[in-house]
Amino acid sequence: MMENIANTSDIFCLYGMGVSLTKTVKNAIVLGLMKITMIGQKGIPAQFGGVETHVLELATRLTRLGHSVTVYGRSWYVPKGTDRVNSVRVVRLPSIHTKHLDTISASLFAVLHAAMFVRPDVYHFHGVGPSLLAWIPRMLAPRATVVTTFHSVDRTHEKWGWFSRLMLRFGERAAFAFADETITVSKTLTKYGEQEYGRRATYIPNGITPVRTAVDPLLLAPFGLEPFHYVAMIARLVPHKGAHTLIAAWKIAHSRSPKIMENIKLAIIGGSAFTDAYVRKLHAMAAFDDSIVFTGFQRSDTLTALFSGARFMVHPSTSEGLPIAVLEEMSHGKAVIAADIPETMEVVAEYGVPFPQGNVDALADAIIELAAEPMQAAAIGHAARTFVEDEYHWDDIAQETASLYRRHAMVRQGVFAVR
Repeated sequence: MMENIANTSDIFCLYGMGVSLTKTVKNAIVLGLMKITMIGQKGIPAQFGGVETHVLELATRLTRLGHSVTVYGRSWYVPKGTDRVNSVRVVRLPSIHTKHLDTISASLFAVLHAAMFVRPDVYHFHGVGPSLLAWIPRMLAPRATVVTTFHSVDRTHEKWGWFSRLMLRFGERAAFAFADETITVSKTLTKYGEQEYGRRATYIPNGITPVRTAVDPLLLAPFGLEPFHYVAMIARLVPHKGAHTLIAAWKIAHSRSPKIMENIKLAIIGGSAFTDAYVRKLHAMAAFDDSIVFTGFQRSDTLTALFSGARFMVHPSTSEGLPIAVLEEMSHGKAVIAADIPETMEVVAEYGVPFPQGNVDALADAIIELAAEPMQAAAIGHAARTFVEDEYHWDDIAQETASLYRRHAMVRQGVFAVR
């Protein structure tokens, strides 16, 4: 019961921030349960995409805390007939399913639907693109709380042209300008917001659910993989994720140390995201190399088996927020070789194997080293699992987010007044 009401600590936090009581503490406490909408994600269940996983895990736990959560999804992504996932309400809406209009059209339809039919207490926008529309609830539902989550600096991603980059830049500004609170998923993004927009964001990271799974060889067999005889990369196949860097490094590693790399395969797990030309390039790079396997997008038990059976993981991405894929890899007890960008280094610097981003030779050396020393890889993976289970748990993240919602709801509903 206590999870569903405003925490006393929230009240004293507000008082310390310059907010004074206008009614009794008892009146504040009854504000516990809220109607919350999640806008901007492709939908749930999470078939692929870090934002989708984030929304699924967060919404599920907020619902368990007693809140009413509606997650909007796109009709091409959410299976027909899906109206509930883990007790979370799912609303499928159409979108203009093109590279440039899919996200913004789906977000617009979601905002309007929420304003007309759901009338939530909280509008929670995920991503800087959808945050372009964060001003609409300000007009249609001025008593509602608007929250945005800044997942990554999307405008730096190579797949976007100049106009899309400009719109995403405006989306960043909107995420800070129109929201009651902006959440950032990494400390690096928190600093970015302060430097670029002079606004202080609230750091609430991505998370993991602790897992203990056995390897299922039967689920690996269709891909020609054997347990602990492959290295894996799990990501959407878009240029900034760096699969081309990994393939080039893999070939160098095989040529430098053929005996060490013998009987070890590379599994690239993921698919296109309006990047078919890039995917064709990757397949061309891997042509006639039987040690490289493309599995396409995977989910559920098959994805879990691919996590569990890998000897170690590689994440060569050059642009991230705080990569859920890396957190999940570490939660499976896997050593992760990752490019040394600041966001990823928040988790990998001390509990993984960094390499200079884009440096193919350095990545090849790191692959050879872990392939030659399986016990070293296992030790790194064990330490990584302990670290992320202690620091990045979805249960804690949901509690922090719910507390943030409540503080703003108290102010907006008149329980507190700013001095």
